[in-house]
Amino acid sequence: MHFRNVLSACLIFVNLSLAAQSARAEVKIVDPWPDPASIVEIVGQHVTFSSISPFDPRDIADARERKPAQVNATLFMPPDATATDTVPAVVMLHGASGVQEARELTYGPQLAAMGIAALAVDTYGSRRDMAETFIGRALRITETMFVSDAYAGLAYLAANPAIDAHRVVLAGFSYGGMAATYALYRQLADALAPGDLRFVGHVAFYGPCIAHFDDDRTTGVPLLMLQGADDILLDPKRCEAVADELRAGGSKVAIVRYPGAVHQWDGGWARRTIGRNLAPCRFTVEKNGLVRDDRTGLPMSNPILRGAILALCTGGPFPIGRDDAVRAQSNRDFGAFLAQAFAKPHG
Repeated sequence: MHFRNVLSACLIFVNLSLAAQSARAEVKIVDPWPDPASIVEIVGQHVTFSSISPFDPRDIADARERKPAQVNATLFMPPDATATDTVPAVVMLHGASGVQEARELTYGPQLAAMGIAALAVDTYGSRRDMAETFIGRALRITETMFVSDAYAGLAYLAANPAIDAHRVVLAGFSYGGMAATYALYRQLADALAPGDLRFVGHVAFYGPCIAHFDDDRTTGVPLLMLQGADDILLDPKRCEAVADELRAGGSKVAIVRYPGAVHQWDGGWARRTIGRNLAPCRFTVEKNGLVRDDRTGLPMSNPILRGAILALCTGGPFPIGRDDAVRAQSNRDFGAFLAQAFAKPHG
């Protein structure tokens, strides 16, 4: 498709444009991406940073008065990154199944081997005091907390002298992909990252499209939505509507759909059905930060109401399944997007 061709063309010139900037270490996005078996020397480092835990956008100010969460993350650094040769970075947000060896912990070393730092954030594991079960996490650890961790992770990376804070992309998978999309709205960015520190691009891997923001203004950077054409967790018409809202709000948005692919093509599981389908759900984020269910009008303001709303709107299980051919293509599309985002002058 045309967008993929445009993105792939970026790979041709990215090394030249980045190498011309003497303060930046070389980025080499290759195709195919590095074989994990060939980069075992790149080991992730456990790091922590502080973040708040707002239940919804309206709760952000109050959450700042509560004890912060100490967020666990795994940082993968390119071997040649130094304060005089800074590198760009990617912050990664996991899905409802948490951080996965086959996904975040595989992408991390691959990105580092290509000259890009990667921070795999563990939002669930950092809040075990709030919930430990799958259902408990779904009800108590919200997408606003994911977005909070994303911007806290950006601030953490900005304090690292080897990382170029003005060349950091946010990527999320499934539930984390939905959060990566939400993080593009200025309403959340301004509340969680005051000042001028922003991501230079957002990528949503198979992120559900279920929320409308009354304030559709964005931070102005691009969004790439990567989706399986056979993923019933995503409503194509709703995703197109969300993309149009974001475009109206100031961002370029591209959607790439992979024929035959279902949810989580880059995970570790073979084809199966799991979970509950969020595609029928519709929420509105009001300008004051209240999240309201479109069907019932109920506010999603606490775990009890959240549970009731989700019980009413979700459907049956949905298919997931690893597909290495689709993963190879999404690597190309993701890599080309990164090349374009990192090549632009920022800061």
